[in-house]
Amino acid sequence: MALGNFTSWFDQPLSSQYYNEDHESWRYALRQFIDREVAPFVDEWEEAGTFPRELYKKAADVGLSKLGYPEEYGGVDKPDLFFDIVTSLELARVGGGGVHPSLNSHSIGLPPIVALGSETMKARIVPEVVNGEKISALAITEPSGGSDVANLKTTARRDGDHYVVNGSKTFITSGIRADYYTVAVRTGGEGMSGISLLLVEKGMPGFTQTLLDKMGWWSSDTATLYFDNCRVPVENLVGPENKGFAGIMRNFNAERLNIAAMANGLAMVCMDEAVSWARERMTFGHRLMEHQVIRHKIAEMAKRILATQALLEKVTWQMQQGEVPVAELSLLKVQSTETMEYCAREAVQIFGGMGFMRGNKVERIYREVRVYAIGGGSEEIMRDLAARQLAL
Repeated sequence: MALGNFTSWFDQPLSSQYYNEDHESWRYALRQFIDREVAPFVDEWEEAGTFPRELYKKAADVGLSKLGYPEEYGGVDKPDLFFDIVTSLELARVGGGGVHPSLNSHSIGLPPIVALGSETMKARIVPEVVNGEKISALAITEPSGGSDVANLKTTARRDGDHYVVNGSKTFITSGIRADYYTVAVRTGGEGMSGISLLLVEKGMPGFTQTLLDKMGWWSSDTATLYFDNCRVPVENLVGPENKGFAGIMRNFNAERLNIAAMANGLAMVCMDEAVSWARERMTFGHRLMEHQVIRHKIAEMAKRILATQALLEKVTWQMQQGEVPVAELSLLKVQSTETMEYCAREAVQIFGGMGFMRGNKVERIYREVRVYAIGGGSEEIMRDLAARQLAL
């Protein structure tokens, strides 16, 4: 990205080193959809605490929910992972809010089914989800722990042709409105070797949900799930019994990459908004931008965004080559959320009192910093994972 005559990060051309005309075409098509169907309504939906279910079908029509899923199940081919980066940056342009996590909850709920599910399961579930007819969610986190997946407590006991599930999950995106839940359960002994994945469907006896109130992402329904002797058919087992941990970890890598891209995109929004405000706002007879301290804040934002974007694209390239750069990916997630946090803080500071008022992007992004720093693996977990990969 070049910064000469800066107006907006989102007006900069994509780097020719990693992107081509197909990426630009997808960027344009997605931008038209977001500007028409999402951006004008974000504030309204945030205040309402929800968004219309019809948006899933509209997202399917433009290809958003289909991208990267098998064509035989209604998906659209995704040539490389850089399409995910383009997607995250365009979704970030609206300035946060809960639309994108719920609208894209299938991106974490569906991959284990595609990778590990039976052909019958895939043929039944995947087309409905990618076509926007049904909603998919992932349920891993429990009240007793988040990133410590190997110690999850929810159990699934085999009883004839069913599993009987008991326990709970929390902080589940699309936890209320989803139709299909990919749920991590303990079918064996302690540790990672006793974990399986089950497809739990809305309406199954013994399965209930409770909506959660949150600091941010207001229009994304987030819930706690309860399983009280919930009977799930054996054919809803996703992959082999007691082999679910590997599928969860593989899912985490893609999730963390997308979180990093979204966090850096939101940092870009903060800088865009701060630059626009500082160019117009008058203080003591001068534009705010004419004060050196403000220019230095914005230059520091740009420095951190550029460094994070460079690391993001390097790690994406490594993953595209088939590598699993766990240390780099873990550190990328930390760096991206720290960049977002810095840019959100400084943007609110530049806005002054208006940065504390509801109804502007920087205020909303500032409230959502922590969900990116915690979700998908907290900063502390990510640092420790990187350190262990480095044999420290």
